[in-house]
Amino acid sequence: MKTENTLLVKSYAFALRMVKLQQFLVEHKKEYVLSKQAVRSGTSIGANLEEANQAESLADFIHKLSVSNKEAHETYYWLRLLRDSECLDGRLADSLLADCSELIGMLIASIKTNKRKQALRLNLSVPIVLIPLIIRAFF
Repeated sequence: MKTENTLLVKSYAFALRMVKLQQFLVEHKKEYVLSKQAVRSGTSIGANLEEANQAESLADFIHKLSVSNKEAHETYYWLRLLRDSECLDGRLADSLLADCSELIGMLIASIKTNKRKQALRLNLSVPIVLIPLIIRAFF
């Protein structure tokens, strides 16, 4: 039985929230510009994760995770801007920001884990004593 990928599930749920947020902002607040930016970056997180699952190599996988991480940080920016410009209620903004922060944390952890794997794969011929130094070089 295949287990669910928590990061994919959470990023999809977040994308749905972002789509609904944009619909709300356009309909009730007549806000088009910031909400469009937020929905683009917010839905791109999960889209890039779906692409990552089809990566051709570990390096490609890490790259796609990094793109998702960048999109998550951009989304965090737009959500703060929507909150601080009073287009978005504080409680709703805080909830979305918390979800976005959780995704960022998960993405960073996944990137670090996979960079360690990559370092070990690339440096199997390196003496074991040097591996911790090589791993630290990535972070």
